[in-house]
This record gives sequence, structure tokens and C-alpha cells, in this order.
Amino acid sequence: MAIQVGQAAPDFKLFNTEKKEISLSDFKGKNLVILFFPLAFTGVCTAELCSIRDNYNIYTSLNAEVVGISVDSLFSLDKFKKEQNYNFDLLSDFNKTTAATYGSLYDSFAFGMLGVSKRSAFVIDKEGVVRYAEVLEDAGKQPNFDAIKACLEKI
Repeated sequence: MAIQVGQAAPDFKLFNTEKKEISLSDFKGKNLVILFFPLAFTGVCTAELCSIRDNYNIYTSLNAEVVGISVDSLFSLDKFKKEQNYNFDLLSDFNKTTAATYGSLYDSFAFGMLGVSKRSAFVIDKEGVVRYAEVLEDAGKQPNFDAIKACLEKI
């Protein structure tokens, strides 16, 4: 089921690369950008997350935090985060429950892989309401970061 703008964001509990459980409620009082990405160490995913890393001050200036979520293990994500020097949390949705809840899961992906996260972006406001939702069918495309920033500027 697709997440709609205006609805309460579904809660999640996932582990970050420091093996700490992170939930949506941890961000209450802050805006949150959730970025689902297919797989660590791939070209488009690396470019997308490096762009966030290099422009992170824009998000913090808008009272927003960013998390990246993929179905990779927290151990793979830890190596990926360290290699790319990401300055935001990467969360492991290894069991694919959060991606499925957010309507961000491919049934079938490249090379016969099943259950890989769709590239998606969600902006959740301080009260936990979805203010922006973009789920891309084409993993080679990136979310509209200008639209994400414009949304953050309005909330």
C-alpha cells in the first residue's frame, strides 16, 4: 500500500550501523527525510548518498535529519558508511518490513534478486505526518531533491 501525503508516517524500529535500535519516535520534534535505497556499494546509491553527505548542512538548517534505509545487513551498511564517510544514519531493513510498509519494495530486482528496496524519499514533519512521498520504479533515477528541500522549507 502506498504511503500518502497527509497520513501519519508508519512507525519503524531498525538497527543503525552502531547496532542501536532507531525508531520513528526518536525524531519527534524534528523533520525527517527517509531515503530508501536499493543496495550499498552500487553507483547510483553511492552518488545519491554522497550528495546528501555533501549537502547535509542544508537539511540541518531546515531542522531536518536524514536516514538512509536499505535491505543490506547492518554490517554491510557499516562498511559502506565508513568508506563513504556518511554523516547520517544508515538503517538496516534486512527483514524488509519497513520498506514493505512504506510501499518501497521491489518484488523482483536485477539479477533475480527479490525484495530489494525501491529508491524512495519521504519527508516526515515534527508531528510524524508525511509531507512528501516519492517512490521511484526506476532504480537508476534519484529522488527530486529540489522538491524535498522546498517541502522542508514550508514545514
